[in-house]
Amino acid sequence: MTDFLIVITTVDTQDTARKLSRSAVEAGLAASGQVTGPVETVYRHLGEVAKGSEYQVTFRATGDRREALEKHLVDNHPYDSPEVIAFTIDAGRAEYLDWITRATR
Repeated sequence: MTDFLIVITTVDTQDTARKLSRSAVEAGLAASGQVTGPVETVYRHLGEVAKGSEYQVTFRATGDRREALEKHLVDNHPYDSPEVIAFTIDAGRAEYLDWITRATR
């Protein structure tokens, strides 16, 4: 069975989020990408606590596309060290999971 994943990254603008979502789907690296935000973020950077607004992009992908999707996101990301994290989908409707596979082939 193919592993199915939710892959998440965050970026600074809605335009960048939309571009990453579209380019990953067009490249067949993800079946879909959802843009959410803005979300308020509090984070530590260079020893200081800061806050800002970001947009989150959530992708649906297959496990065999994870490395290529991560590379695509990092190569096209505005941050020096972007968040790119993945979670395994433990369960889902067979038809939906089949769609993820078909959409990434």
